[in-house]
Amino acid sequence: MSRWRPPQPKSSPYITKPGLAALKKELKYLWRELRPEVVRALSAAAAEGDRSENAEYIYRKKQLGEIDRRVRYLSKRVDEVQPVSGQPDNPDKVFFGARVTVDETIGDGQLTTHCYWIVGADEVEAKTNRISIDSPLARALLGQALESEVDVSTPDGTRSLVIIDIEYPG
Repeated sequence: MSRWRPPQPKSSPYITKPGLAALKKELKYLWRELRPEVVRALSAAAAEGDRSENAEYIYRKKQLGEIDRRVRYLSKRVDEVQPVSGQPDNPDKVFFGARVTVDETIGDGQLTTHCYWIVGADEVEAKTNRISIDSPLARALLGQALESEVDVSTPDGTRSLVIIDIEYPG
């Protein structure tokens, strides 16, 4: 049995301007600050002698590899993403960058309100309800108008949502 897996499908190339700035900031930090620090620590660990049993050397080599992998990914990603800014022609419909507020009726008839911000795959953050444009929820909401009822299939069953507000943060 092999460990090979087919490559994941490419995520959408869209990103908000603050998201692109954050990627560039992380790339700059990794390349100019963190990597030189790790290289110095690796050199110091290598100077201690026998590398095969030197835990510090092994750890720093692994850390340097992780930094280099992330730098390669960010360098490619920054070149291929397309920043999206401004409001769409029809701000009454859900498009990329929208902050959408929805009402959901839970099984016992109780109404709950959720707010989601549709962003690029590199900006997803559960704490702030930023969801990827590639997610099933975002795909169901895209193109829908205010007061529309949207059904979203989830592993727990179908969720029925009503869009109560659409805004495009500046």
